[in-house]
Amino acid sequence: MEENKKGTIKDWDEEDRPREKMLRKGIQLLTNAELIAILINSGNKEETSVEVAQKILFSCQNNLNELGKYTLSDLCKFRGIGKAKAISIICAMEIGRRRMSNEAVKKQQILSSYDMFELFFPDMCDLPFEEMWVVLLNRSKKILVKQKISQGGISSTTVDIRLIIKLALEACASAIIICHNHPSGNKSPSLDDRKLTLKIKESAKMMDLQLLDHIIIADDTYFSFADEGLI
Repeated sequence: MEENKKGTIKDWDEEDRPREKMLRKGIQLLTNAELIAILINSGNKEETSVEVAQKILFSCQNNLNELGKYTLSDLCKFRGIGKAKAISIICAMEIGRRRMSNEAVKKQQILSSYDMFELFFPDMCDLPFEEMWVVLLNRSKKILVKQKISQGGISSTTVDIRLIIKLALEACASAIIICHNHPSGNKSPSLDDRKLTLKIKESAKMMDLQLLDHIIIADDTYFSFADEGLI
């Protein structure tokens, strides 16, 4: 077998190896590629784990939110990445997502559209399909219920307004906020989004409930119907 001219990470100076660099200088100084290299442990016959990681990151413009959307088959397209390594990357992305979600839920009180964005960003930032969620609040704007109510395709999801109202009444809620995502990255509401918001607002009002906002999350940004004066 021909020797790899580039050598493996074991051939690097000790201070340049990702694991040793982390121990000596701290994990904060590691690049995204070095972190992924530690996860996958090895590269292929021609590339080190860092070089493979760099190729993976280059494919998603070094955007970890985009990397979080990659499936098992997406990752296995890279030479040197098998199912076990792909699973390690996917699991790391999921741990990060759950950590963000746990931090957001601690707040418990919704006082602004950005609070809603923080609450739902971990759940929706890298979804390849649309989901609609509802948050039910008491009079102090504290969260009573956070629940997904529908899941659809790339460009739409079907929403049963009766289900939202039923959930709100069962929880003895005073206010409702709905949130969905746009996988396209375009945060602007569609005509259907506007119509749905109006229908939910009118239905909620009949039951003495208030629709406080409708948030649309698109990658790392969002649109608030309340902030734009559309509710």
